[in-house]
Amino acid sequence: MEFEGLLKAIANSVLSMDEEATAERTQEALAAGIDPLVIINEGLVAGMNQAGKLFEENEYFVPELLLCSDAMYAGLSVVTPHIEREENLYLGSVVIGVVEGDTHDIGKNLVKVMLEASGFSVHDLGRNVPAKAFVEKVREVNADLLCLSTLMTTTMGEMKKVIDLLEKENLRGRVKVLVGGAPISPSFASSIGADGYGENAARAVRVAKEMLGITQAKASQGGGR
Repeated sequence: MEFEGLLKAIANSVLSMDEEATAERTQEALAAGIDPLVIINEGLVAGMNQAGKLFEENEYFVPELLLCSDAMYAGLSVVTPHIEREENLYLGSVVIGVVEGDTHDIGKNLVKVMLEASGFSVHDLGRNVPAKAFVEKVREVNADLLCLSTLMTTTMGEMKKVIDLLEKENLRGRVKVLVGGAPISPSFASSIGADGYGENAARAVRVAKEMLGITQAKASQGGGR
């Protein structure tokens, strides 16, 4: 099966909520020499995006979406150990999490995987994280970047709460803030004082590097701040 066919098979396995098939197809793609990040983006994430569209069209409901995410994670567990990481590459320290009130963490988990693969040291606070916990972790690890995620319109305001608390604690000038999630837009990011917006995991990594002034040359030398 050619590369495109393998990637489509992975996406279809996710869409079909089949954990075993997703893991098997992912292993086949690795054996065929497909880059792990391509498998993630063009296979696993593509399938999850298709599931999301069916959800929006009321063809899939929450139970189906959760089963699709389980299948995606089955593939992710196979492919993640194969992502190449340069041994001495360090681009900076990142704190990441889903804001308080939200327990949806698929997007956050993908961003974490790709940030780590790119050379960032990532401190994952998980989901439903209070503003105070984000700020305390930023201070503790002297973070270069804070990534905030939500998939719910009702919790978007928590992002501003985190940024306001960073200001109050005199930490805002020391850390860049990147926000993302389905209801988030560039204009919303700007309105709450965030430094950047990532519409998907791959874009989030590119924006993170841009915000921190990391060029390709710097990255190859392992240059954080």
